[in-house]
Amino acid sequence: MEKVLFIVPPAVKYEEFINPDYNIGTLIKKNGSFANVLTEMPLGILSMSAYLKDQASVETKLIDFNVILNKIDPFKHQSFREMFAEYLEALDYEPTVIGISSLFTPSYQSLLDIARCCKKRFCQSLIVAGGGIPTNMYRNIFEASKDFDALCFGEGELPLLGLIKAKDKRDFLEEHHSWITRKKSDDGSTFDYCYIENLDDIPFLDYELIDKDDYGLNPLISTYAGVENRRMSFHVMTSRGCPHHCCFCASHSIHGRRMRFYSLDRVREDFTRLKNQFQAQTFIFQDDHLANIKQRTLKILDMIKDLKVTAIFQNGIALYTLERELLEAYKNVGVNQMVLAVESGSERVLKEIIHKPLQLDIVKRVADDCRDLDIYTDVNILIGFPGENKHDIDEARCFLKSINANWFRVVVATPLVGSEMFRICVDKGYLKHGHVDSNYKKAVIDTEDFTAEWIQETAYLLNLELNFVHNSDMKFGRYQIALKGFANALRAKPDHAFAFYYSSACYAKMGNTSAAKQSLDSAKAIVSKDSRWKKYFDHFELGWFDYNLITAR
Repeated sequence: MEKVLFIVPPAVKYEEFINPDYNIGTLIKKNGSFANVLTEMPLGILSMSAYLKDQASVETKLIDFNVILNKIDPFKHQSFREMFAEYLEALDYEPTVIGISSLFTPSYQSLLDIARCCKKRFCQSLIVAGGGIPTNMYRNIFEASKDFDALCFGEGELPLLGLIKAKDKRDFLEEHHSWITRKKSDDGSTFDYCYIENLDDIPFLDYELIDKDDYGLNPLISTYAGVENRRMSFHVMTSRGCPHHCCFCASHSIHGRRMRFYSLDRVREDFTRLKNQFQAQTFIFQDDHLANIKQRTLKILDMIKDLKVTAIFQNGIALYTLERELLEAYKNVGVNQMVLAVESGSERVLKEIIHKPLQLDIVKRVADDCRDLDIYTDVNILIGFPGENKHDIDEARCFLKSINANWFRVVVATPLVGSEMFRICVDKGYLKHGHVDSNYKKAVIDTEDFTAEWIQETAYLLNLELNFVHNSDMKFGRYQIALKGFANALRAKPDHAFAFYYSSACYAKMGNTSAAKQSLDSAKAIVSKDSRWKKYFDHFELGWFDYNLITAR
């Protein structure tokens, strides 16, 4: 029987894990504060594992180092490579094939280090990798490492199945058009996708490959203040592909732009099994473009209602699809949180730079409808696009302050390899800081209009301004709802002075003097130890720590 070991590298660099920057959420371990590592169920691996087991005689195992980072306490390793080597050396498993999944550039160095450790520990195993980084950076990987036998181009189910079944695996890697080898890369060969056209051909995902409790340690759902039930959450995907051409997105480099769907019967079957077999209570949708067909979306919502579960739609709902009827349907099935992928508050940036089919008047209408329906809204915003300027960002700030959303996530535009934005940055020489270090909290783009440092600081100031100084729930006197947002901020960053300060104001307005003074004292203690927080209090001309002044806010 063939044995496959899947490995997920950390989604954070070692230096940023052990010494998180001021704008990064943290978790407390016995030996200090470390970066907050988000864990999401690796749906691609669960899909490949299920497909392999259905089509061949194979055993699979998964190591997710994001989960391991959250569990290790205390964390004493001097490098991630040291951790990888120690963990793999103790592993009682001898794989035929090792498949490393790397989606984004923060995992790039770990991808190389894991391969090095695997080569030493499992010298007879084939080592391959797939995901966004191998698909788009295969030349870089082969230049930096001699440890990979091949890299997968695009989706992995069919290429990996072919490899498992092949009698001569190395010959197969050289012959198959979706496997990139060093020889083919050096020869300048072109590569092609190998898609499963009918997604129903993929069996029920191999959720038994993971321990669902591991993904309750720190899943993305924990960052949403509008979600009451944070347990028994399962990531799901009912389609692949997206027809849009947003400049910052690289998803098409893996799944393509043509939409493929699971049948509705299959979706119902999977949801029912998740509920009955795994006691799922919340589905976290990972579709890139879920609401492509209105009637299909309504039927999926009916399934959720019938099963008496709820859902989070993380990134796949285009705002132009959110008519009042559809929002009411979401609310009717218990969806109390909506992620609004606005991306920019500037009409020019949306149209000319991002290429997003969205008008800002739709944003206002959807946010107001959601507030009317008591749906908590989380607005995603990016700043720092090549071609954007400071006037655009100021225009966006003014517009966003007029939106009655509950919360804003302002992050820096990140040049994902495989995206149009990345190509523009390379062509114009904007990546003076490199791109491997980039993530949505660390800016790396310098243009004629701004520096990376200015964008990173401006993004944080915008977060403070929109979520605290001009918090819409406080504006409408919904202090209990505002407190949920502030508590969520403290869950991610326990030393968030603004969250304590504005919690104090909420408690004061609610007549809870004791809690108000306690929160104010916490804010004061944090600011007294950290000059950066004092700078932000001065910037917004806050009333410092006079209880009488804060109650007047």
